[in-house]
Amino acid sequence: MWAVGKRCSYHPDAVDHHTGFDGTLDEYIAWVEPKLRARLGGTMHLVANHLVELLGDTAISETYGTSVHWGEPADDPRVNFTTGVRFVDHMARRDGRWAIAERWAVREWTRSDAGRLRPKEAAGPSGTRDGDDPLVRLQRKLRETEASA
Repeated sequence: MWAVGKRCSYHPDAVDHHTGFDGTLDEYIAWVEPKLRARLGGTMHLVANHLVELLGDTAISETYGTSVHWGEPADDPRVNFTTGVRFVDHMARRDGRWAIAERWAVREWTRSDAGRLRPKEAAGPSGTRDGDDPLVRLQRKLRETEASA
């Protein structure tokens, strides 16, 4: 599900630059996805200010955000941290479609959250990385209802 969203946001020949990685989008997905699944219980990216400078069929985009990461063991700062990030994107319009041609994920600061995260206080909806996520279930239900109408 995550990789599908990435592929929709980037052109197929896009290049990505993250901490510890430089390469194509497919290479990035192959590099990061196993790390996410093996090491992290979850991540949440909160997107803030977004500035775009249009230059014909290209654009420069700068987006600020905060990324929260958590996992086990809870006291491990390598999997429990919050980071401030800027996404600097070279956007391009090709065949009428805007997408990322090249991205630099600039890490501005990182704070350890090791030992600071707390479990939920009660049972309730939980996000998952598969077909059981509340969003995916709702999408499936409404699409099935729409298809049978």
